[in-house]
Amino acid sequence: MYEPIRTKSVHSTAADSPPSDFPHRSREEELDIQLAGHLAALLAVTDELRALVPSAELDTAAERLAGQVARLRGGRTPVRAAPAAEDRPAALHRRAHALAGRALVVAASRADTAAAILSAQRMDAHAAALTGPRELTATP
Repeated sequence: MYEPIRTKSVHSTAADSPPSDFPHRSREEELDIQLAGHLAALLAVTDELRALVPSAELDTAAERLAGQVARLRGGRTPVRAAPAAEDRPAALHRRAHALAGRALVVAASRADTAAAILSAQRMDAHAAALTGPRELTATP
């Protein structure tokens, strides 16, 4: 009267299923991939800023970012595209600040101190670039 169930239950556990044909990544590997992507995007924006406003500080930041991306990708150096010079450095600083914030969140979740420190430093630098120099005022 009833047909037997031919498919596995959606409630079965992974241990009940046979090994699959494709590899699975661990949480740490996924976080490495995500962090490398955020840092690579931040590197691309940094390169665009370097084309607009050349500075030694941005050159150093770009090299440090490239080093972190290479470390996370197993030694493969990141692709450095020619920047499309955009006329709005403030927009680039806002985008870089947001990317550095995302990288900081992922670096903190995977306990990567070097990447977290670099991301926080980049956030501070881009926030300072957005606010501009401030004058100290004497309080009465």
